[in-house]
Amino acid sequence: MDAVLMQISPIIGSVAGFLLGGCLVAIVYQMVARTRAKTIGEDLQRQIDGAKREAENIIKTAQIEAAAEAIKKKEEFTNEANRIRSELRENEVRLSKREDVLERQTGLLQEQEKNIKQQEQELDRRLRNVEAKDKQLTVLIAQQKNQLLKITGMQVEEARQLLLKRLEDECEHEMSALIQRKVDEAKEMADDKCREVISCAIQRYAAEQTCEVTVSTVEIPNDDMKGRIIGREGRNIRALEAATGIEIVVDDTPEAIVLSGFDPIRREVARLALHQLVQDGRIHPARIEEVVTKVKKQVEEEVIETGKRTAIDLGVHGLHPELIRLIGKMKYRSSYGQNLLQHARETANLCAVMASELGLNPKKAKRAGLLHDIGKVPDDEPELPHAILGMKLCEKYKEKPDICNAVGSHHDEVEMTSLLAPIVQVCDAISGARPGARREIVEAYIKRLNDLEQLAMSYPGVMKTYAIQAGRELRVIVGADKIDDAATENLSNEIAKKIQDEMTYPGQVKITVIRETRSVSYAK
Repeated sequence: MDAVLMQISPIIGSVAGFLLGGCLVAIVYQMVARTRAKTIGEDLQRQIDGAKREAENIIKTAQIEAAAEAIKKKEEFTNEANRIRSELRENEVRLSKREDVLERQTGLLQEQEKNIKQQEQELDRRLRNVEAKDKQLTVLIAQQKNQLLKITGMQVEEARQLLLKRLEDECEHEMSALIQRKVDEAKEMADDKCREVISCAIQRYAAEQTCEVTVSTVEIPNDDMKGRIIGREGRNIRALEAATGIEIVVDDTPEAIVLSGFDPIRREVARLALHQLVQDGRIHPARIEEVVTKVKKQVEEEVIETGKRTAIDLGVHGLHPELIRLIGKMKYRSSYGQNLLQHARETANLCAVMASELGLNPKKAKRAGLLHDIGKVPDDEPELPHAILGMKLCEKYKEKPDICNAVGSHHDEVEMTSLLAPIVQVCDAISGARPGARREIVEAYIKRLNDLEQLAMSYPGVMKTYAIQAGRELRVIVGADKIDDAATENLSNEIAKKIQDEMTYPGQVKITVIRETRSVSYAK
């Protein structure tokens, strides 16, 4: 037994060791399994937590994006709503305007319908009058026939002449009115075309207003300078007057000296010379002669430069140097208060515009307009009208015949031979007759108005006359018992023709003959 135990004891020990090892392995395996399970659980928990956080972040992002999208959609909706509102307002305004236009058109249509009805009524009335006159004429013809039948001793030709005479007497007034109406229509058509051309020329050109002067004023620094200008025993002022040909007036005007003379170039020389002498301070006869000579040369150069600049500005080329110098002299000459150079430039531009409207050469017209008053500024003073003198100057300096004729005939001294001549004449009248262009002497102005009124009073039947609008219109009042309506037309034409033949005036004169009947009663 003991032997058996001894034999099996190693086996038992081995088995026990094996079992013990298995138990230990099982225990270790369980411990490792638990540890791994715990680790896996923790990993799963962490993943679950991360997934939750990520889901929360996604939800928050989605909410933010949804909110932004909602805001964007709201803004788009608001903008669209505003756009629709503005379109609705614009449509409302357009509809309102259309309603106003329709209302005005409706009003116009109603007014036209009313006028048409009135015209229809007037036409019916005239038709009735015509029918009545036709009946009266039929009755008169029948009466005349009866009278002719009763008169047995009258020849056929005599009866015909009598009938024609009576019909002529009855129709004379209507024939006169018809002829006058046709004449007025022809005049109106011609006047409309003339007004169109002239108004186009006037509208496309405007010029400044000028004023004629015969004195110039020179400012001096103080009144003590007056004594130096006069000089000892007046020798300085006498030397200055002798050198310039201008009267120098030294009076009580403070700090000013007046230069008087009708030659504008001499007056300009005296003004510039005196101005230089005052600035220099050296005033004695020798210095005066030196300064005056120098200033004359400067003014002559300025005259030539002005002529050249004027020709260049107007595009007139190829002028003779002497003509250019005479054009420059126009700057210092005025006529009826209108500067001659400004008048020549204005006339030249008007001629170019009018020639263009009439299909003529505007450059030649501008050249003729610039030279038309060249005879007003000659170096000598011959006893010739300025138009004739200007024509001779143009011929002397080789201007073309049509330009020479336009210069010489713009005041009807010679016969017009080209189409440029009437254009220059008309444009000269437009430039001189526009309001503010020229100034008349008061005595001549009053005399012209009195002559107008006296001329109209010389006709029989005229009771009163009034010259109005600075002599551009003449109102003639005639007696209603002395002149009938048909005679007033003839009277206005006769007065207009007599004024045109016997008087000189700027522009045109409108003659208005007034015939009226007045009945006056008093309530007591």
